[in-house]
Amino acid sequence: MELNKYELITTTTGISPIHETPSIHQVLELSEMTDIEPPRSVPYFVLSFSNLTYSVKTPSKMKIPTCFRRRKTSKLSNTKVLLNDISGKAREGEILAVLGASGSGKSTLIDALANRIAKGSLKGSIELNGEALESRLLKVISAYVMQDDMLYPMLTVEETLMFSAEFRLPRSLSKSKKAERVQTLIDQLGLRNAAKTVIGDEGHRGVSGGERRRVSIGIDIIHDPIMLFLDEPTSGLDSTSAFMVVKVLKRIAQSGSVVVMSVHQPSYRILSLLNHLIFLSHGETVYNGSPTNLPLFFSKFGHPIPEYENPTEFTLDLIHELEESPGGSKSLVEFNRSWQNIMYPSNLFDDSAHDRLGLSLEDAIISASVSRGKLVSSGSATGDAKCPTSIVVPTYANPFWIEIIVLLKRSITNSRRMPELFRSRLGTLLVTGFILATVYWQLDNSPRGADERLAFLAFAVSTTFYNCAQDLPIFFQERYIFMRETAYNTYRRSSYVLSHSILVIPTIIFLSIVFATITFWTVGLAGGLYGFFFFFLAVLASFWAGSSFVTFLSGVVPHVRVGFVVFVALLAYFFLFCDFFIHRDRIPAYWIWFHYMSLVKYPFQGVLQNEFHSPSKCFVRGVQMFDNTPLAVVPTDMKVKLLKTMSDTLGKNLTVSSCITTGINILEEQGVTDISKWNCLWITVAWGFFFRILFYFSLLLGSKNKRR
Repeated sequence: MELNKYELITTTTGISPIHETPSIHQVLELSEMTDIEPPRSVPYFVLSFSNLTYSVKTPSKMKIPTCFRRRKTSKLSNTKVLLNDISGKAREGEILAVLGASGSGKSTLIDALANRIAKGSLKGSIELNGEALESRLLKVISAYVMQDDMLYPMLTVEETLMFSAEFRLPRSLSKSKKAERVQTLIDQLGLRNAAKTVIGDEGHRGVSGGERRRVSIGIDIIHDPIMLFLDEPTSGLDSTSAFMVVKVLKRIAQSGSVVVMSVHQPSYRILSLLNHLIFLSHGETVYNGSPTNLPLFFSKFGHPIPEYENPTEFTLDLIHELEESPGGSKSLVEFNRSWQNIMYPSNLFDDSAHDRLGLSLEDAIISASVSRGKLVSSGSATGDAKCPTSIVVPTYANPFWIEIIVLLKRSITNSRRMPELFRSRLGTLLVTGFILATVYWQLDNSPRGADERLAFLAFAVSTTFYNCAQDLPIFFQERYIFMRETAYNTYRRSSYVLSHSILVIPTIIFLSIVFATITFWTVGLAGGLYGFFFFFLAVLASFWAGSSFVTFLSGVVPHVRVGFVVFVALLAYFFLFCDFFIHRDRIPAYWIWFHYMSLVKYPFQGVLQNEFHSPSKCFVRGVQMFDNTPLAVVPTDMKVKLLKTMSDTLGKNLTVSSCITTGINILEEQGVTDISKWNCLWITVAWGFFFRILFYFSLLLGSKNKRR
């Protein structure tokens, strides 16, 4: 029988078990559709997507039998389809919910709509008001809320939203207006009672899970975006908290936004708040329509929903049963296609806003910004407000220097309430400095004293680098916050790098003063006040280079434990090739490059020259030359006779008081005369800037936050 728009004839399964497929002809008359929602008023914005297809290549192993017992494996590449010809619409004022079991493609579809899949990998079209969306414009008018709540733990709810307002709202908006917007949002999110409570983490009590999730939503809607995408915002919440979150999303949609969310298994109450559902099964659509049409849909499919059962739970269970059957969910996919052709022909409910209202996308954005108080456009529109002609949407809401100030203020506020890290660094440095000061107390100028000075300086420099390892977890904790915020142009990556660099300077200056003061005078290093000043600068430069190196590692290493292993290993290699354990002329040619790349080499050589630069300072006199030889046990009288014999042989008068080895001789023995101490200092500082630049590029290349 032929299908037309008045009846739907399909062959499907009966109420019998899924694997049995008796043929049953069923007819759906449009007159039966009494529960279909009437078309709503024409919205400003309609997000439409059609024929979205996305696949990835996955490696697989194929076993090849051989004559031997062990089988040879060969890696082949399979193609896995994550989205297959997905189409639909999301309208302003409504919530479009994407449902399905784990692995069905919910998050992938949300990522596709939010432009989080690399260009060229996704096939199909995504349009807003019938016009293709540019990536730059989408970042400004939309927001994406991740499944996990990534927030600074020691900021209060009000502070978190206020910092987001300072980032996302334009500089032209006064601070009082931004504060007013934050207070309005707090009421809208139902967070008034928790406004002064810190977010909290595992070690600090804070807001509840539902409140935390609403804060995560709030920081992304502070600028009142036209489109809001959420990846399972109710995941991990109890039913009451989940309902409160979706209720907030409903209010956001009704305020003039397109809300698209994925949800795993909504309750009855949540279902009543949703306007449109898309059920997915292995990347294919098995239902696309209103929640009120679910009973009719499955009734005609031959699996009516029981009267007192949650429709979404029934649907997900049925999809799972179909997926486990030999034919899979193909029958439901085909039935849905026929249903869509009959229920929603291409010209039946055409609610394209630009066709109805005669507005281009740019005009609609301006109109929303002016008439409804939307804050998404922080640029300027040319022309009259009633008849705008064009829109200028800047990439970022604020200039570069404003971003740096806000980032610094936020980091300082959060760090000030978590002093544990700084205290641990300071405590470690104090203990190490105290141990070094007592072990190397007031070194003399004997040959042994010279060796001990070398050992102290090598250990002191390496201590500064190892102390920087405690900075490693910081960016790992902030990584996903950074990726979320920069993905939608909250601030520039360069602003983050600069603010991160500025923030560390006061800390390392204080630590350098403490360490240099404890050790320099107690050990008895040379140079007086001038020598102390250079020693302090060398320690400061070492802290700067070490901190920059750790920061760079945190940007390229995926896990903090791996970061610690890599840092400790590389620092050990730097220490090995710094001229303390092996001189430069003894390093094999194929490893000499590591000597010049050693971060420890330059500050170590600098402090050595600061200590042994004086040609008048003597470290070996007369018979002391025998101290580090087997002749050290010989009586002093015999040593004097040996010294006299050597004088006769060399033709040089060597007495007990004659200077054999000066500080310059020690420097020559260590091979550290090729670079001056000030050049060593500048090179160390330059290493710090070099790793900060590398950190920027690691963020630029590694935080695209898009699927390939």
